[in-house]
Amino acid sequence: MLDVVQPWPVERQSFDLLFSANTAHIMSWQAVESMFRGAGDALQQGGLFILYGPFNYKGRYTTEGNARFDAWLRQRDPLSGIRDIGAIQQCAMDSGLQPVRDFAMPANNRMLVWCKGN
Repeated sequence: MLDVVQPWPVERQSFDLLFSANTAHIMSWQAVESMFRGAGDALQQGGLFILYGPFNYKGRYTTEGNARFDAWLRQRDPLSGIRDIGAIQQCAMDSGLQPVRDFAMPANNRMLVWCKGN
């Protein structure tokens, strides 16, 4: 288990791949930023960070089901919710991660891939 808002218990640049599934929408934005900072620090040059889950594009839900899911998430915890891809991409770039690919996945999810730049 990893608490992303605490210092990561790993050496800097010690991983070539990090993967997280269904996390960004259930944590606060502060935790999302911490997750990306930690990933940027923990990855080796050329390492990949892969994030799976639902995302909005340009402030819009990709489906009505995601809109309902987001309302449920925010009712449960106002700090959570489906994140916008633009904000996620900026957070990644601020952490030294460059976008590589955005894959459509089943059940209205995406798999986003970033590479730690040189």
